[in-house]
Amino acid sequence: MRQRGVATVWQVSGASIAAFVGLWLTPMTGSLARAETPEVSPAGAIGLGNRGWSAAETNHATSANELEFSARAGFASDYIYRGTTLSDHGPAAGAAVEARFGPLYAGTTVATVKLPTQPFAEFTMAAGIRPKIATIDFDFGMTYFAYPGERLPGETNGINYWEAVIRGDRSIGESIRVASGYAYSPNVSNTGAWSQYVAAGVGFDVPGRLLPQNLGVSFTTAAGYSWFGKQTPQLGGFPLPAYLNWQAGVTFTHKAFNLDLRYYDTNLSKENCFVFTGDPNARLGGRVDPVTNPAGLVSNWCGATFVAKAWFAFN
Repeated sequence: MRQRGVATVWQVSGASIAAFVGLWLTPMTGSLARAETPEVSPAGAIGLGNRGWSAAETNHATSANELEFSARAGFASDYIYRGTTLSDHGPAAGAAVEARFGPLYAGTTVATVKLPTQPFAEFTMAAGIRPKIATIDFDFGMTYFAYPGERLPGETNGINYWEAVIRGDRSIGESIRVASGYAYSPNVSNTGAWSQYVAAGVGFDVPGRLLPQNLGVSFTTAAGYSWFGKQTPQLGGFPLPAYLNWQAGVTFTHKAFNLDLRYYDTNLSKENCFVFTGDPNARLGGRVDPVTNPAGLVSNWCGATFVAKAWFAFN
């Protein structure tokens, strides 16, 4: 992942994006980030680093002898993953389907992306178990992220990877919800580096008696921290920059229709944003780092962003 000037941006993008496309706090529709990995999370779900589109909520109760399905499809003004855009700050669309049998679940999702390696979409396959222990709804899952059709696989020979996640949600009274989670990948985005992510959030559901019939309103906010091991020597041998991300917003629900308005941000500098994402549109003018960013390239893929997201969810 050593960059030797603007001409090498595309060569290193596959590696840089690794971490960027890496860490997914919510694998398996419902993991850490409520499975926004194609997340079909419920309206107002607490996102702990959501990815993509998903289709189920962690505390969804299913009969022990009954097979159930859920699906979701929609679009967003930007595809933000832990504060970083996966669609070059452009619009994105996605869909997901999930099957549940008791606490067991399995699902798949697809989302449009615009990444340095130029895949035509992001696909995920996830499976896990959502048991209720005491007063906490847990989600233990494994997810595989696939990026078919990559035209510029770079040094990593593609950015497909696995991730494991654990998440816990708990309700406090009628309207307050809290959640926390942890995600780990042994080889994030196929860079040779491990990745870890921890996050926590809180949500407030406006009591139904205060709202018109069939309307739901939820306010949620969360923050997370990502850190990484060292990449392979051909990618520079250094760890991608650790960083904080946070988000806050409101979700409106009317029957099957959902609308989410949300603010995202990170503490990554524009120079480290390029190192992390491999943004092919990065420009000169930043602070030079002889090891990680010798050209001083900067990117706007990790800054403050407001996103509007609308989707239909069916159970």
